[in-house]
Amino acid sequence: MRLNSFDDWSPLKEIIVGSATNYAERVGDLSFDMFISDNLSGARGYYPTIAPSRGGGQGRGAEADPRREAMKQRFADELVEDVEGMAALMESMSIKVHRPLPIEREPGDVRTPAWSAPVTPPLNLRDNTLILGDEIIETPPMLRARYFETKFLTPVFQSYFQQGARWTTMPRPMMTDHSFDPGNIVNAAPNIEVPRDPQDSPYDVGLEMLIDGANCLRLGRDLIVNISNANHALACDWLERHLEGRFRVHRMHKLTQSHIDSVVVPLRAGTLLVRSADVVDFLPEPLRKWDTIVSPVPELSDYPQYENDDPIPASPYIDLNVLSIDENTVLVNDACNKLVRTLEEHKFTVVPVRHRHRRLFGGGFHCFTLDTVREGGDEHYLS
Repeated sequence: MRLNSFDDWSPLKEIIVGSATNYAERVGDLSFDMFISDNLSGARGYYPTIAPSRGGGQGRGAEADPRREAMKQRFADELVEDVEGMAALMESMSIKVHRPLPIEREPGDVRTPAWSAPVTPPLNLRDNTLILGDEIIETPPMLRARYFETKFLTPVFQSYFQQGARWTTMPRPMMTDHSFDPGNIVNAAPNIEVPRDPQDSPYDVGLEMLIDGANCLRLGRDLIVNISNANHALACDWLERHLEGRFRVHRMHKLTQSHIDSVVVPLRAGTLLVRSADVVDFLPEPLRKWDTIVSPVPELSDYPQYENDDPIPASPYIDLNVLSIDENTVLVNDACNKLVRTLEEHKFTVVPVRHRHRRLFGGGFHCFTLDTVREGGDEHYLS
């Protein structure tokens, strides 16, 4: 089918599901430390603060760098099982599932003239690509390790391009330490992780556009963009100019430090799933008129507990990262009984899906997927 995806709830026909194969490690560098903060709870960030390596991320040694922590193999294997199970489930629902290119067991590093970082698998596909109608937009990444992640999707993107889709790449950032806004502007979320020791580089060009697709809500011809720093604002400037006449871009300030798809989730036209009632105050005025379903507070027992102080990167609300199959059917983590009951009380059909280590690895069903064909069109939902 031809690329056609304007929203997150109309009947789903084709989707790309990410891959967790050979997910071996995480790296902490300046880009990782600044990635996500939770402006509603006041927490400094979902991810643990890790002392920066000498040199501020301009280079690293694979064996000596204490910032690189190996993922326990059992957890990594179970992550693969759960992602593959989700892909198989959607195929059983007559949805065409595309997959990224495989990653090698030891894929080497992403390298630019300014820095290097280890390659990570193309798992959270929602982050580095924005599908708007018949256009693929590769967004400028916020994490160095994911700089070329969309290249694993090249065969899929090329196939849609050959069927008539537009295919655009936003400007690639240099991503030196001084590319990142440390939060010293009026629109910055107040709890952003401030770089401790940013290093100068001959490749410094000042603040650059950096944004993820998961900063955005797609509502037909309306695009809601969460902006929490100057990097996001520059990227939104680009989107406004590029999409002029085709989409209306609405700015939403400081709901979170970046991603919003575990905070506010459109389940159908006129209905939002929200983390708390406070979310509504951040939304653009027309969206505040929609009905809201407030998520139940997660219980500690909803999640696996880990030994030896294994880090718990993701928010306890990660399970709001649901995936709608159509206006009435939603994939939800099978461990979240209260959330399942809440959605069923609002007349949704819930399909329980296993995803055990979502807080350890970060990401949910919406993160892991990129819907490319839905039946919906360019309706005006925020007239």
